[in-house]
Amino acid sequence: MKIKRIEPIAVSLPMKKPVFMAGVEIRQADNVLLRIEADNGTVGWGEAASALTMTGETVESMMAAILHMRPALEGRLAEDINGAQTAMAGRMYANNAAKAALEMALYDLVGRATSRPVHALLGGKRRDRVAALSVLSNGELNADLRDAENKKAEGFTAFKIKVGIAKPLTDGDRTRQICKLLGKDVLICADANQGWSADDAVQYVRAVAGSGLTFFEQPVLADDVEGMAAVAAAADCAIGADESIHSLGDIRRHHAQNAAKGVSLKTIKLGGLQRVMAAGRLCDELKMAVNVSCKAGESSIACAAATHIAAALPQIAWGLTLSNEGLAEDVTANPMRVVRGHVDVPNRPGLGIDVDEDRVRRYRSGVTPRQVA
Repeated sequence: MKIKRIEPIAVSLPMKKPVFMAGVEIRQADNVLLRIEADNGTVGWGEAASALTMTGETVESMMAAILHMRPALEGRLAEDINGAQTAMAGRMYANNAAKAALEMALYDLVGRATSRPVHALLGGKRRDRVAALSVLSNGELNADLRDAENKKAEGFTAFKIKVGIAKPLTDGDRTRQICKLLGKDVLICADANQGWSADDAVQYVRAVAGSGLTFFEQPVLADDVEGMAAVAAAADCAIGADESIHSLGDIRRHHAQNAAKGVSLKTIKLGGLQRVMAAGRLCDELKMAVNVSCKAGESSIACAAATHIAAALPQIAWGLTLSNEGLAEDVTANPMRVVRGHVDVPNRPGLGIDVDEDRVRRYRSGVTPRQVA
C-alpha cells in the first residue's frame, strides 16, 4: 500500500464559548487537517492546531511545511511510518506540528487498512478507560465555581484551573475557593501557560499552599528552567512542564534540575505519536507523572489520537485533556465523548472516528497552501 495523495486542509472551527488563559483568548480554532489517500483507496486523517506560543507554527506555516515535505512521502509505503519520519526530518528541520499531522494520518491510514486500532500499532493498550481533565477556563470566579460544581456532579475526578490571568493573589484566591468546593478526593491542577515571572509564581504557590492542588503547570516562560526550579522549591505541590517540553532532552533537563515532577505531552510539541510514546516511557523511567493533552480547539481527530496514546502509555497519572467538546461542531460523525468524567478507548480500526468531509468543507478557511523553496 503506497501513499498516493497528501492534502493539507486549513479549517477554522467555532468554539461554544471563549477559552481564557494567560495572554490568550481563543474564540475559534484555527487548525490544519491532513488527508492521506493510499493507492488502494484507503484514507487516513491527521490534525494539528496552530499554537504560536507553544510551537511557533501557524496555519500558513504548517500548510507550507506539509507541501514542502509532501514529495518525500508520496509514493512511499504507507506502513513504513519510521521511514516517513526519517524522510520528513531529512526534508525539513523542526515544524513538529506539521510533522505530527502527517504521522497521525499515516497511523490512521495503516490502522484502517489492517483492521487494527492505533493503540495496537503503538504497542497495545494498557487501559480501556482514561480519566479526563475538565478545564475551568472562564477567567472569572463564579463561572468557574459553577462549572466545577456541574462537572463534579457529572462524574469528573480531575480538573485544571487556568491561572496567570489576573494577579497571583487574585488567582490564588480563586484557586483556593475552587479547591474547597471540589474537595480532597479529586485531582486538581492549575495552569499558568507561562503567564508569570518566577517571583509572581512563587507568590501564587505560597498563596495556595495547603489547598489540595495536585500540580501547578508551566508557571514561567518555557525556556526558564531555573525559574521552574525556584517555583518548585517554594511549592507544596508538584510542578508540571508543558510548553517547556519539545524533546526527550527537555524532560531530562527538568528532571535533573528538580524543575518538574511531571509533564504534559502533546503531539504538536513532540512531532507525533511515536515521539509522545517515547517521552511517556522516559517519564515512567524517571518516575515523572504524565498528562496527555490536546491543544484547545482540536477536533476528535487529534483527540482520538491522544486517547490511543493515553491507552498505550505505561502510566498516565495526571489524566487526559481533550478539547473537542469545546467546539460548536466537530468534523466527525461520531465525536469523542467524555462520559462520567472518563473517555472510553476506541477499538475500531485506525483512530476509530469517521470524518465528515461535508463538515470539513463547511469550515474550510481561506488559507491557501503555498509551496516553499
